[in-house]
Amino acid sequence: MRSHRFTRDLLPAIIFLLPGLALFLIFFLIPMGYSLNISFFRWNVVRPEQSQFVGMQNYIDTLRSPIFQRAVLNTSIYTVMTVMLQMVIALGLALLLNQSFRGRGFFRTAYYLPVISSWVIVSLLFEYIFNGQAGLVNYVLKDGLHLVSNNILWLGNDKLALVPLVTLGVWKGVGWCMVIYLAGLQSIPQELYEAAQVDGAGHWEQLRFITLPMLRPTLTFLLIVLVIGGLNSYVSFQLMTNNGDPVNLTHSVLTWMYKSAFDVGRDFGSGAAISYLLTLFVFLISLVQLRLLRRPVEV
Repeated sequence: MRSHRFTRDLLPAIIFLLPGLALFLIFFLIPMGYSLNISFFRWNVVRPEQSQFVGMQNYIDTLRSPIFQRAVLNTSIYTVMTVMLQMVIALGLALLLNQSFRGRGFFRTAYYLPVISSWVIVSLLFEYIFNGQAGLVNYVLKDGLHLVSNNILWLGNDKLALVPLVTLGVWKGVGWCMVIYLAGLQSIPQELYEAAQVDGAGHWEQLRFITLPMLRPTLTFLLIVLVIGGLNSYVSFQLMTNNGDPVNLTHSVLTWMYKSAFDVGRDFGSGAAISYLLTLFVFLISLVQLRLLRRPVEV
């Protein structure tokens, strides 16, 4: 009887899940398995049956590639800078906009607008703003504030190119982080702050001993999502650096993966290997973050 009841309850759930599972299998698992298989071959796009099995050689060549190593460095710096700045700036904005004042809804909307803007449009806009000849930033620094004597080639320098890229990443993502922080702040019981005020705690003590500990789950979520997003950065790097200029020194991991697969000899095996190295790295980073930050909230 119990087995019959279990089957009766489980069958409708399976029926409702089947369409989603079928889509997941067709558009996710099967392509992932196929690309994993490609990563072990010197893949022949025209005649796949003539592809040469090379084992782990694609992975070894990728790890030894100076361009890939530079792409990893660029992506790591970009991720660290954007994650730190977004989390700090968004927390400050959320604390301010969590107060009651006239026009609060307007400011919340205004800070969120960049989030829904197109990556392509804003990347091209920031490319123009940081143009080395007629860009707004150079005009302000040189002609407005007189801080520099010559125009700065932001996107023509492999080190300075990260400045507009990080600026764009922070500008576009800080509004989303702010909304997540606001949701976390509004879930904190006001009784905790009232009790702290009775005990004589100031704003700093309330932030340190109540707000931040109670926001730990929110901080964990934001950190993981932002790190994954930073490591998967593609559009801004592709458009603003013109696919890795100068001389392939400004690639992110994904732009180099694309160029390896579609531009440099159409080496789909190397492109697939890069994608799985990135996947493994993202998985390990996320696992470490969960382990380090999954602690009970103590106030």
